[in-house]
Amino acid sequence: MMIDRRTLMLSAAAAAAAGLAPRIAFARAATERRFVFIIQRGAADGLGTIAPTGDPGFAAARGILAEDFAAAPRLDGMFALHPALRNIAVLYGQRQALFLHATASPYRDRSHFDGQNVLETGAAGAYQVKDGWLNRLLALLPPDEARAIAVAVTVPLALRGPRDVASYAPSALPQANDDLLQRVTMLYQGDAQLHALWREALDTRKIAGDADMTNGRNAAATGALAAKLLAAPGGARIAMVETGGWDTHAQQRGRLAAQLGGLDAMVSALKAGLGPLWGQTLVLVATEFGRTVAVNGTGGTDHGTGAAAMLIGGAVKGGRVIADWPGLRGAALYEGRDLMPTTPLDGFIGGAVAAHFAIDPARAMPLLFPGTNTRAIDGLI
Repeated sequence: MMIDRRTLMLSAAAAAAAGLAPRIAFARAATERRFVFIIQRGAADGLGTIAPTGDPGFAAARGILAEDFAAAPRLDGMFALHPALRNIAVLYGQRQALFLHATASPYRDRSHFDGQNVLETGAAGAYQVKDGWLNRLLALLPPDEARAIAVAVTVPLALRGPRDVASYAPSALPQANDDLLQRVTMLYQGDAQLHALWREALDTRKIAGDADMTNGRNAAATGALAAKLLAAPGGARIAMVETGGWDTHAQQRGRLAAQLGGLDAMVSALKAGLGPLWGQTLVLVATEFGRTVAVNGTGGTDHGTGAAAMLIGGAVKGGRVIADWPGLRGAALYEGRDLMPTTPLDGFIGGAVAAHFAIDPARAMPLLFPGTNTRAIDGLI
């Protein structure tokens, strides 16, 4: 439904699928915890985000792309952070940001569609599961915490499934006036299902207020909107934010800097908007796969394998980079061209959300990531 220049849509699975939903919640009593999943669609370059400047092969392998890290903030003896991530660098210094490098989902080919499908469903391969791991997470939470929203025009795959979720995003359509909204309310009054959906739409519209005054077209406004939806009493506890533009086949240096600057502004706005709730917030940033180690002929990089992921927030045990570093030379590369993935992304995600929501990881992992047989990484929260 289009409401006040925004889109609010609810998705639910068929009744038959709903009968398959787990009925036992394994989390403890509800708290003020918040969780945000920021997906980087297009395969973000992990080597251009968190650079292994201590690797002797880095400068030669990355060519012009290595120049951005000449004076970049050092995270430790091996890694440096892209200078566009200024606010995230501050959070790292405050031990509220943690980075994982040389990671990947179980997917090993280089199709955006297939890679995003695996990342969002949590399955061992593409198109093996129809619902998303983030929707399945809702089944493990107390009712007060099992409320999710996507800051997107439609519900992304990671949030699709038997649990009802909403999506909310700016619209280019004219603003709906109060008279129109009242007429629609009266129209739906006699329909129990549509009336409930409409009331939820109006409630979300009220919560969002004027948070997207720039029509949501910049990252800071999107972060502010997500924070407002999460901070409102009775609002969502889990949000997913879609970001695109990470497919840097050409002229990567300037494009990636702009993308990372937007991500940095989004996280900063999210932190500011959540206020005291930031202390109980976990933000996950992940992409479907990484990019080639070598630069191509147009100053960009092509689809790769190993990537980087981030955990940010007051709930994170940060100030460190986790990496079983494989190196960037010769036989160390995956198929002779990509960063070798050495740490499973699903174990990283599962370990983080299980610890954040106080869920037994041994019970959470098979539900969130079916068929992968991956163990959760502990010590992240």
